[in-house]
Amino acid sequence: MKPHPTTTRGERAEGLVLVVILLLVAGFAGAASFTHVKDWTLDNSPAGTGAWFGWANAVISELVPVAALLTIRRRKRTGGPIGYPMFLLVAAVALSLAAQLAVAKPGLTGWLLSAVPAIAFMGLSKLILTTAPAPGPA
Repeated sequence: MKPHPTTTRGERAEGLVLVVILLLVAGFAGAASFTHVKDWTLDNSPAGTGAWFGWANAVISELVPVAALLTIRRRKRTGGPIGYPMFLLVAAVALSLAAQLAVAKPGLTGWLLSAVPAIAFMGLSKLILTTAPAPGPA
């Protein structure tokens, strides 16, 4: 993909730095959230449930919002409806937030610190979804 002809070197560097920041924050938020969901699943599963079940729930709960976010972006580009993927995004983040709060130490500080991954993901989602594309050539 060629940069827009009016994009300066500084703007391209800024865009690259933003992508790196987004990937780092998303990666760490996903890892923390993954751990919380896995632990919460295993703590609340019947005795004898295999560890794979916790891993499965964690993988699902982390990939659904990413897929929903990508679908929303694609549908916005093509003018398609975004209601269902937006519902999936919000539901998956709510599940993740519930898991994070469930494994937190009781109290405001524990809940706040444990909720950071879900808050970070929603913040990044908002940033990505509201970033206007560069205007095309006139």
